[in-house]
Amino acid sequence: MKNIFKLDGKIAIVTGGAGGIGEALALGLAVHGATVVVSSRNQETIARVAEKISEESGNKAFAIASDVTDEASVQNLVDQVVKKFGRVDILVNAMGMNIKRDAFEYSMEDWDKLFAVNVKGTMVACKAAGKVMREQKGGAIVNLSSVRGIRGYTGGNSGYCATKGAVELITKSLALEWAPHGIRVNALGPALVITPGTKHIAEDPKLAAKYAAAVPMGRIGMPADMVGAVIYLVSEAASFVTGQTIYVDGGLTAG
Repeated sequence: MKNIFKLDGKIAIVTGGAGGIGEALALGLAVHGATVVVSSRNQETIARVAEKISEESGNKAFAIASDVTDEASVQNLVDQVVKKFGRVDILVNAMGMNIKRDAFEYSMEDWDKLFAVNVKGTMVACKAAGKVMREQKGGAIVNLSSVRGIRGYTGGNSGYCATKGAVELITKSLALEWAPHGIRVNALGPALVITPGTKHIAEDPKLAAKYAAAVPMGRIGMPADMVGAVIYLVSEAASFVTGQTIYVDGGLTAG
């Protein structure tokens, strides 16, 4: 049997590629054979990430800056990738943010900022890459959801949960609409993952123990834990899988 997880010859874009999860996913794609273009707003940062990925994977990675809240910027990203490589086989939308506010005090300005990145950004990137995939008659997209896309949470997370619920249904809707074009659209649903934005939790033993205790497997997730699910979803191994979310959560959503 051939290796159905190999991504040799595939061209992949990872938005949010400078973040903890995005960087790990970009590296994983490169290790499994894909040519990876990492994208985020800061060119200097993603250039360092691309260089690191190239060194660690032995597979050349590239950096092209873009802002997912700006449709023209994302279109420019996709256009540059097509100009350089002729195609886009994989899109991983790994960007995301959270603005925690008490629901009684949640300003609509902050609400709009959150939706601009997590929801609009997801749709903008899917739309731009999806058009290329339609012409190719195939491609694979993975969006970044969360366990909070299907389970509410306290602590000022009403906005975040709402955006991830939206990502879940964008994923399902596009999967249905684009299936005739050979485009598969799935999502990754992590529980808490230690990234630069959440490292303060890992650095506080009491806080880390609190979060770990809520997970059946008894620990907090790391970016590397997310890689296997995404490799599966974008590979031939998942050729009959679309509209699904894989929850990489240590069993959190099982009960």
